[in-house]
Amino acid sequence: MSTTTLLVRKDKITETRLRTSDDAPLADGQVRVRVESFALTSNNITYAAFGDAMNYWQFWPTGVDGWGIVPVWGFATVVQSLHPGVAAGERLYGYWPMASSAVLQPTRLTEAGFSDGAAHRANLHAVYNQVLRCNRDPFYTPDTEAVQALLRPLFITSWLIDDFLADQGFYGAGTLLLSSASSKTAYGTAFQLAQRAGVQVVGLTSQANQAFCESLGCYHRVVAYEDLEQLAADTPCVYIDFAGSVALRQRIHQHCTQLAYSCAVGASHVGDLGGAGQLPGPRPVMFFAPAQVKKRTQEWGVQGLNERLVAAWQAFTTAVQAPPQPWITVQQHQGPQATQALFLDLLRGQGDPRTGHVASMQP
Repeated sequence: MSTTTLLVRKDKITETRLRTSDDAPLADGQVRVRVESFALTSNNITYAAFGDAMNYWQFWPTGVDGWGIVPVWGFATVVQSLHPGVAAGERLYGYWPMASSAVLQPTRLTEAGFSDGAAHRANLHAVYNQVLRCNRDPFYTPDTEAVQALLRPLFITSWLIDDFLADQGFYGAGTLLLSSASSKTAYGTAFQLAQRAGVQVVGLTSQANQAFCESLGCYHRVVAYEDLEQLAADTPCVYIDFAGSVALRQRIHQHCTQLAYSCAVGASHVGDLGGAGQLPGPRPVMFFAPAQVKKRTQEWGVQGLNERLVAAWQAFTTAVQAPPQPWITVQQHQGPQATQALFLDLLRGQGDPRTGHVASMQP
């Protein structure tokens, strides 16, 4: 057997190549999975853009200097097992390489799932190392795998951003500005924030995506980037940055004289990334979802956190899939070349926000 992998050059993520290599025999305690479907969104572009800073390249090392594998969320099936607690044929949800297969070393097994105990992952955050058994997963339904792959990891981040900001009293601000408002993580966050009393949720987006954002119904107001300066400058506000654009961040910080907090989340505008530089107002702080997971797990327990997440997820996906105009339609991309082309298209950032892309490296 062999595995085909999409490699991305770490210092120039627009450069990619496909690698096919023979599979090594499994060691005792390992399992091999066939990675069958995964989502590709601007979230994965963020993983690549912040691959070094946030350790995303370390999850699936390539053994090739200067080249990395972008992690993806999706579904896989166990095809070979040398671990007594994991059976061939099991359906799994997790954080996979952009490849046709992967080798895991299961540890900390429960009925719900296990962790990948590979040595190189020992110091990486447990949230990303967790693999879930679909037959015991309260989020899972077989007929909505594509929606789960596309929205679940993003929505969990969205839910945690909302929870974090509410936990901080929104830093005393009543207006929340969300850039890249058409992105899935942004509108998931807006969906949660819109349920909070006393805050106004403002989406910032391109003119081309303004009508789409307005159609969702989760933004109190949608403003095109070109019209940013029409916002009241002296309103206490929080900026939630899903775009990662240096130029936009500078405009926000310069215009909003009562900016209470600047929360950096993503990097959908990969052509305009950069550091904070010299900015008026608060220094941007990178949001790290696992830190909020840890806090809430300590306070509520795993079950308490999961119950809240599942309830919110069910409400969100009901809204997303509601007729007559669902927020998302799924487009499938089959094979290594199709996946490679899709990744490069996403880097250009020109996609239809209503289209969700699900890919497979299986030929």
